[in-house]
Amino acid sequence: MPIQPNRQVSRAFAGMTGKMARSLLTLGLLMLSLPATAAEEKLLNVYNWSDYIAPDTIEKFTAETGIKVNYDVYDSNETLAAKLQAGQSGYDVVFPSASPFLAQQVKAGLYQPLDRTKITNWGSLDPAILKALQTSDPGNAHAVPYMIAATGIGFNIDKLNKLLPPGTPRDSWSLLFDPAVVSKLKGCGVSLLDAPVEVFPAALAYLGKTGASQSTEDLAAAAEVVSKIRPNIRYFHSSKYINDLANGDICLAHGYVGDLVQARNRAREAGRGVDIGIVIPKEGAILGVDVAAIPVDAPHPDNAHRFIDFLLRPAIIAAITNTVGYANAVLPARPLVKKEILADPVVYPPEAVRAKEFQVPPASPDFERVRTRAWTKVKTGH
Repeated sequence: MPIQPNRQVSRAFAGMTGKMARSLLTLGLLMLSLPATAAEEKLLNVYNWSDYIAPDTIEKFTAETGIKVNYDVYDSNETLAAKLQAGQSGYDVVFPSASPFLAQQVKAGLYQPLDRTKITNWGSLDPAILKALQTSDPGNAHAVPYMIAATGIGFNIDKLNKLLPPGTPRDSWSLLFDPAVVSKLKGCGVSLLDAPVEVFPAALAYLGKTGASQSTEDLAAAAEVVSKIRPNIRYFHSSKYINDLANGDICLAHGYVGDLVQARNRAREAGRGVDIGIVIPKEGAILGVDVAAIPVDAPHPDNAHRFIDFLLRPAIIAAITNTVGYANAVLPARPLVKKEILADPVVYPPEAVRAKEFQVPPASPDFERVRTRAWTKVKTGH
């Protein structure tokens, strides 16, 4: 049935010249006859850390929304950064670490601002975590906290008991950075994270210096510490150590505490007698907050907001914490987290430990170049 203009529209056109009125009326009728803008396709492309979600999270989201999720994984912030900087990654939701990576990427304009009207669960987030994130994301404009954990040390308790002298401290970075100690563990396997922003600050903490320092002199001192233990390191990797530690293939790993908790859980489930200890060293450690953010060129931003809001539901985020061993920032989720996880001092550390945790600030381009050169030299041994 043809669309007819109503009387008010007709009177409005009456004061115009006939030619102008006919042109505007034709344009208006044409616009009314066009279909509404197509809804976003039912697709979402997610890029997350490996071993960093519950087994049924994606399945539940798709069942509820009908949105198909393509889920890819990475194991370093550097890998994610390279994808984002290249542009047109095709990803809708990514999970960078807040400091220093999110801060650098926000400044570079790599993320679009969040539409909080589409994130109904925002009010359940821990204000203290949101405040801490503002150093990386002013006004909490671009990112939502996802998982939280310190960086620490995981070890095979039985192997260290056999190889180290009685009384050797287990709660100190000296376990990893003192050549006299770590050299005794070379044969059973030692790994370091493949991340200069994790390794060098840990070495500085071992030296009693400020882990967040961006002094080139401190960087040189940290690089010297790592170079001295380099002959004892089997490999640098940011995810391989999880299964290797659980299987008894290595005996000492520098790692993200949540990953180390996963290694401990897998070892227990395997029932092969591998007993894993985990410490946040007494000298202080990096506090890591990984966030969910939407790349500026995300092809499905509405679906991305919907997924982020889904992740913030207490039951959903608690299930992720129960699976991966990382704390979360959703306060109503606490009662749904397993009691043994809430009581675990490496997942939810006591105040005395939290007081010594720190974040690494964004680096200037000049310092970043110096740090990259130092890291390459340490890894290659040249």
